[in-house]
Amino acid sequence: MRDTVHRHLGKVLTGAALAAAGTAAMVAVTLPGTAGADESGGAAGGGTRAAGQAGQEPGAAPPGVVEQAPAEARKGTGRDPLTGDEIGRVEKIAAAGQLSATGRDVDGSRGAQRLTVDLAEPEDGESDDPDAPRRADVTFYDYKTDTLVTRTVNLKTGKVERTGTQHGVQPPPSRAENAEAARILIADPLGAGLKADYKDATGKELTSPDQLQLTGGIYEAAPGAQPAVLDKCGAHRCVRLFSKVLNGPWIDTRDLVIDLSARKAAALDRG
Repeated sequence: MRDTVHRHLGKVLTGAALAAAGTAAMVAVTLPGTAGADESGGAAGGGTRAAGQAGQEPGAAPPGVVEQAPAEARKGTGRDPLTGDEIGRVEKIAAAGQLSATGRDVDGSRGAQRLTVDLAEPEDGESDDPDAPRRADVTFYDYKTDTLVTRTVNLKTGKVERTGTQHGVQPPPSRAENAEAARILIADPLGAGLKADYKDATGKELTSPDQLQLTGGIYEAAPGAQPAVLDKCGAHRCVRLFSKVLNGPWIDTRDLVIDLSARKAAALDRG
């Protein structure tokens, strides 16, 4: 796609240039081919199996056998990564109580927005103790109060040992937050270009974040560097999106910022 697209996109960029360019553009990318299962006989697998049985040369190695991966342990030990069971358990423990009752997530539902679950660092004096308790740090963002909340859960006792709160601290957005930012943008008049570009690329209407591959970055306000509606970004949770058609081209939306706290979108000055 080297031709200039005049109506919505500005100039077309290469995939490598997308990271550096600031103009609105849709980028054509080369995707891997779909070669795979059907080339070796598809579901029937006739050709492959015949070669491994009746047509097998004397002395040839027998067909390989794929063993099932071992079941994940329910509990880790020491500095092992958190298991799926441990993550699910500490999420419930950390979200319980007042945070669940009064907090609000990214779409306004009850309960703060869960961001991350990580194995906590050992306490003082525990680094060399093989029996030191395992702890997990669970972070949430409470959109009701624009507060980052970190709760440390002791995996052995199942108790929250401490809770920390911070304002003006903005970790990277979660997948759910990126999706909600796209949902707000699609519904906003500023999303008209995104929807038009999507239709140009696919011939279909863009109605849902599920139609896009999304990644996002936090935007923080700088004095005089953005429209006034975004001046609270940093105290508010604001996101800039990198948007890609599923199995298709990039649509550069980085000059648009979505304030998730205020549920508004605004365009940055391209100059």
